[in-house]
Amino acid sequence: MTETSFTPHDHGACISQGVEEAVRQCREAGLKLTPVRRRVLEILLERHRAMGAYEILDRLREEGLGSQPPVAYRALDFLTANGFAHRIERLNAFVACTHAGDDHTPAFLICRNCSRVAETDSTLPRRALAEAAKGLGFSVERAAVEAEGLCPACLESAS
Repeated sequence: MTETSFTPHDHGACISQGVEEAVRQCREAGLKLTPVRRRVLEILLERHRAMGAYEILDRLREEGLGSQPPVAYRALDFLTANGFAHRIERLNAFVACTHAGDDHTPAFLICRNCSRVAETDSTLPRRALAEAAKGLGFSVERAAVEAEGLCPACLESAS
């Protein structure tokens, strides 16, 4: 079973593996994972839910890592540009990438009740979209699927 925010897993290992993978990829690509960038990634990994930039900024401010919006936005820009995080358009928020380093088209399953987000690969919709675009002479460079519903825990508590 794939580990997601909707399934039980070792959350500590989830966080440390996510950070270790980012450190490795940055080292290999010659990118600088600054302390603020690293902390923003850790904050996103801790939550398994989409977080707005100002919510992240509040955490950074509490920890003495910055109090101005550009601090959070620069870190989020770096993380999204390098595939360590994704922007959830529907929520105007960010979530850590659970497939960092993989060439993938993410599909986000967003719980409308608790706001947790699980990421999965949307290979089939990606192919269908690419074929439809090709027929129109368009080349898709990036796509994401966002689906809203109820996670297993919220479904269970609703019954």
